[in-house]
Amino acid sequence: MIARPSVFLDADALLAGAASKTGASRLILKMSELGLIETIIFTQVREEAERNLRGKLPQALPAYRALLRQVNPSMVPDPPAGKRQLYEDQADHDDVPILAAAVLAGAQYLVTFNVKHYYPRQGIIEVLRPGEFVTRVRKQLAGLINPEF
Repeated sequence: MIARPSVFLDADALLAGAASKTGASRLILKMSELGLIETIIFTQVREEAERNLRGKLPQALPAYRALLRQVNPSMVPDPPAGKRQLYEDQADHDDVPILAAAVLAGAQYLVTFNVKHYYPRQGIIEVLRPGEFVTRVRKQLAGLINPEF
């Protein structure tokens, strides 16, 4: 049996997926809803996405909350300050809690539009844009296709 990829979504990718019916971020949420991937977020990400929606598209809040219920991401706690310190040299200051939460949750991927904000040590997590992650999953799925089936 093949393990599902585990993906930690940054607020920008979560917001883009909620605000659009198309695009890579929305496809990631659909893959999660279908059980193809495990999606992980934490309180700060959820609250940041809600705050941005409230300020820019308040009418979209009910649909965003309904989408979160459908996708049902794993919610992880905020990383303790002592654990966050381990990642201070691997992300921009404001993004350290996100990187720490993603790594501590055991995510394989951190999906964000702000890839330059993260520079984790090699091998602890892979930081990808939504489109890059979708391309990666497509390649993995293509490798599973049996042409004789």
